[in-house]
Amino acid sequence: MKLYHLLALLPFIGILGGIFFTNRVTPYILGMPFILFWIVFWVVMTSAIMAIIYQLDPKNKEGV
Repeated sequence: MKLYHLLALLPFIGILGGIFFTNRVTPYILGMPFILFWIVFWVVMTSAIMAIIYQLDPKNKEGV
């Protein structure tokens, strides 16, 4: 398995797997309940991870 395949699993694990461990209202972070903060955090992280995957994917190099 290549690195970008493993990176693509992180958002899936973070959002779906992490919900079971973060299912609580307190503490409030940035004015949001913790569970909502967790979901928003992973939506933003998914964008960052997809940008990294785009850079690592050899099919996106010039001349290919």
